[in-house]
Amino acid sequence: DGKPVSLSPLESQPHSPRYTASSQRERESLEVRVREVEEENRVLRKQLSLAQARGPAHRRGNHSKTYSMEEGTGDSESLRAGIVAGNSSECGQQPVVEKCETIHVAIVCAGYNASRDVVTLVKSVLFHRRNPLHFHLIADAIAKQILATLFQTWMVPAVRIDFYDADELKSEVSWIPNKHYSGIYGLMKLVLTKTLPSNLERVIVLDTDITFATDIAELWAVFHKFKGQQVLGLVENQSDWYLGNLWKNHRPWPALGRGYNTGVILLLLDKLRKMKWEQMWRLTAERELMSMLSTSLADQDIFNAVIKQNPFLVYQLPCFWNVQLSDHTRSEQCYRDVSDLKVIHWNSPKKLRVKNKHVEFFRNLYLTFLEYDGNLLRRELFGCPSEADVNSENLQKQLSELDEDDLCYEFRRERFTVHRTHLYFLHYEYEPAADNTDVTLVAQLSMDRLQMLEAICKHWEGPISLALYLSDAEAQQFLRYAQGSEVLMSRHNVGYHIVYKEGQFYPVNLLRNVAMKHISTPYMFLSDIDFLPMYGLYEYLRKSVIQLDLANTKKALIVPAFETLRYRLSFPKSKAELLSMLDMGTLFTFRYHVWTKGHAPTNFAKWRTATTPYRVEWEADFEPYVVVRKDCPEYDRRFVGFGWNKVAHIMELDAQEYEFTVLPNAYMIHMPHAPSFDITKFRSNKQYRICLKTLKEEFQQDMSRHYGFAALKYLTAENNS
Repeated sequence: DGKPVSLSPLESQPHSPRYTASSQRERESLEVRVREVEEENRVLRKQLSLAQARGPAHRRGNHSKTYSMEEGTGDSESLRAGIVAGNSSECGQQPVVEKCETIHVAIVCAGYNASRDVVTLVKSVLFHRRNPLHFHLIADAIAKQILATLFQTWMVPAVRIDFYDADELKSEVSWIPNKHYSGIYGLMKLVLTKTLPSNLERVIVLDTDITFATDIAELWAVFHKFKGQQVLGLVENQSDWYLGNLWKNHRPWPALGRGYNTGVILLLLDKLRKMKWEQMWRLTAERELMSMLSTSLADQDIFNAVIKQNPFLVYQLPCFWNVQLSDHTRSEQCYRDVSDLKVIHWNSPKKLRVKNKHVEFFRNLYLTFLEYDGNLLRRELFGCPSEADVNSENLQKQLSELDEDDLCYEFRRERFTVHRTHLYFLHYEYEPAADNTDVTLVAQLSMDRLQMLEAICKHWEGPISLALYLSDAEAQQFLRYAQGSEVLMSRHNVGYHIVYKEGQFYPVNLLRNVAMKHISTPYMFLSDIDFLPMYGLYEYLRKSVIQLDLANTKKALIVPAFETLRYRLSFPKSKAELLSMLDMGTLFTFRYHVWTKGHAPTNFAKWRTATTPYRVEWEADFEPYVVVRKDCPEYDRRFVGFGWNKVAHIMELDAQEYEFTVLPNAYMIHMPHAPSFDITKFRSNKQYRICLKTLKEEFQQDMSRHYGFAALKYLTAENNS
């Protein structure tokens, strides 16, 4: 009919006026047609936009024109009517945000906890969004490392991330004393005009403790309503703080009436720069600090002091754009219905424990995003071209080269799967040892092995690097478990790296590589989560590193492995006690009953009487637990689940001419547990075993190609074994 075809998510919702019983069928047919008429739509949209543009006030965007979807009345019925009108094809409609216009968002983020909060905020924005997003993250070194890895592995289409060094900005605001718990980072929103790119004209600024309940484009659309010298979009503060009546002698910073809350800010950067915003806020801060001495609410105090002097700068946003859930606020006046909610702000130090009669509803909304599967947010924006991403293109190329009819296709695909990764999920502190001998214990685990963490921490006092394979919901369970454990909370030298679940296999070697890559010591002990190291192993290994000159030689120091079949074990406190338990049948050499070859080359008979380290030769299927330098090769990702994941790594160490040396006074003990899901699949699924055999053969062929004649022994050894 010559009209643009609209497939906006709004029209697929049951509460939309256009929704009918047959809309699903119609939608499917429209999706087929849209490819043919997309070009026509683009032209028509452009013509419609030109017709609506009534002067320069509509040209304030960074890339294209921006329009409003709501009138800011706070009336939910008017709002819904405005949205429906915004989707009509009449020229006199209430204008809307351009379909593929980029929305810019700035967030200040520092430290481990704030990095977790940012993820929840971003999830809520991504869940509702229909536009490309550009996040500008003012981050310290910790947050940058965490969030750069997270977004790189998240691979969300039409999302761009830029980082700005928060530590470089400290000198801009460090002269301002601040009593607020946000510290120096709570003042950095003041310098955004200087920090963000000079060609960026406007930006939405958000605190990390924000949850979106609507499409952020609706907020972006409010920019077009700024008039005259309005350059700041803010919601009125919903507490009585700035009224100065909270307690006797309470003396807040000057503010206009109740003042404004800076958890959500719309900044017209280009106009602020022309107004000399930097000079404006600095002069105001200097003047007020002469009497106030420090800020109590960080940047918010200074913003309000500037506004008190220059009220014309503010466009007051309706309060549903920042429903402030601190104690004793008027937040309940911001909404009459669930559909009125736009943005929830947990702006109390109590966070989820705040008092509000609807707090259960808000808490559940927050927890929904907290535990929401972030992989589901990787969806493409229909009709909006994404910027070329080299990693994504390489991944698609690698996957396209795989044969989908291959019976081992799923195994091969897992090697190229990019798993979303959140490094340092909990606070981490490590002070490097002065003697440069420090050793990190490296291991990986899933939810069913969490109970081993406390025991390992009691046995190993040194740094630990753990990769945990969890879903988003399990990550939150782990967080609660860790925060409830005195043992785990007392240890700050444990790095917990979450690798989020995806696919049907347990990516054991990817997890090991993640844990290995993020150690801070020169040496690492490659262990497994089901083993408890002997008491004192950490210090013993540090001495062995010096004794055996690991810094200047290619050695892999073997820690002999034993096992118990008893869930309750009196752990041996010495080698003599361990030998006694071996003789009594309480302990066994590891996998003696089912897989002798895995540890036979350790030569346990010699170990019984050894008092000095001794060298052993590689043999087929050898898979000891070793201490190596941090520059040792990674594990091969083609091996997933059960089988050959450690064997292949030890083979590669041998190919690189590592010398295997058994430590005479070291040991570790495997604790019993139920069989893993992957070993059950290996035992019960013939195709699994066939594919593992195929992958082994391919690995050996790759070894021969890479290491030449020296690697032929692996093929021979495999054939003879």
